Amino acid sequence: MDDAIPPGSQGPVLANQPTGVSQRFAAVPRSPSEALEPARAPEPPTRRAKLQREQASRRVWPMLKFLNGLLTGALMVAITFGGLFAYVKHQFDKPGPLNYATTIVIPKGDGVNSIAGRLVKEGVLRDRWLFKLGVMRFRAQKKLKAGEYAISKNASVREVLDTLTEGKAILHRVTIPEGLTSYEAVQIMNAAPLLTGTITEIPPEGSLLPDTYSFSRGTDRNELVAQMKNDQRRFVEKLWKNRQPNLPYKTVEEAIIMASVVEKETGRADERDRVAGVFLNRLRRGMRLQSDPTIIYGITRGKGKLGRGLRRSEIDRKTDWNTYQIDGLPITPIANPGRSALEATLNPAATEDLFFVADGTGGHVFAKTVREHNKNVRNWRKIEKELIAKRKAAKEAKDASQ
Repeated sequence: MDDAIPPGSQGPVLANQPTGVSQRFAAVPRSPSEALEPARAPEPPTRRAKLQREQASRRVWPMLKFLNGLLTGALMVAITFGGLFAYVKHQFDKPGPLNYATTIVIPKGDGVNSIAGRLVKEGVLRDRWLFKLGVMRFRAQKKLKAGEYAISKNASVREVLDTLTEGKAILHRVTIPEGLTSYEAVQIMNAAPLLTGTITEIPPEGSLLPDTYSFSRGTDRNELVAQMKNDQRRFVEKLWKNRQPNLPYKTVEEAIIMASVVEKETGRADERDRVAGVFLNRLRRGMRLQSDPTIIYGITRGKGKLGRGLRRSEIDRKTDWNTYQIDGLPITPIANPGRSALEATLNPAATEDLFFVADGTGGHVFAKTVREHNKNVRNWRKIEKELIAKRKAAKEAKDASQ
């Protein structure tokens, strides 16, 4: 039959093909000649569609131009700031103008402007703006410290700023020897030229801890006194907590008084605990301490050396410190005891000795009985006479040679 559809053929496309039929049938040409015909050209856009596209283009193009300009500007700013940062960093780290190592003093109270100006004036920096910029950048304004600083040759701005903010100040020292009175300690501090300020009041006797103290140039003397007091208080409190049991001290102050007497009686650290033991034995037995340094303090009140031997009238004169005439301890310390005297007083040696006298070598001879002590005293008198004769001969020889 002519109208029959051969097997495998897709057949004709019906004009009234219902919706839902596979569209693949519509794409198949009806004949070979139809397959060779060119496809129909698309319909030209309508005027309205063209107008819509032009309007959309006019809206988008200015925005693109703005974004492009914004990105270009941001890139230029980034390049500029990057270059500026690199330049500043180079200037901050490059060697400075100082041709030799030196020291510079930053007084207390100087602000950033004053410090920067001082560094420029001293030839440490070329100009002040870079230093001030570094202070702002690292928030170092409150970290700048007064003092005397060593500045190395060709130090960069960064090195100078690090030195001032890290407090690498040159330290000086003042030594307060053991056994000095508070008056004598103040005299030493007043004579230290690198300290400043005026000590308005002599510290209480025995309240300072003798030591070598470090300080930066310009430190106030009253600050140093406060440090000595604080160091003494902390040291004594620690010893007091760990003191030997059953000591006859009612208060810390009594222990300091005893330590001051021990300090003045001997300059040898290896016998201070034994001297302390002797005085404790005397206190427990109700015996007077009979310490010569207590008589001297009652005469001088700690304001200098006696410079001579004691007179019998001075030994017999009653004062609040003369332990030949009063029972128990002096009313106040007679000096500022050092660490070893304080330690010996609160941890004395266990001994039965009740007496001691100088042996001529800087130490002492100890005794349990009066008889033994009197013998040691006689020996000391002989040694003392020999020492006086030697000193007199040496002085005469020196005078003759001049």
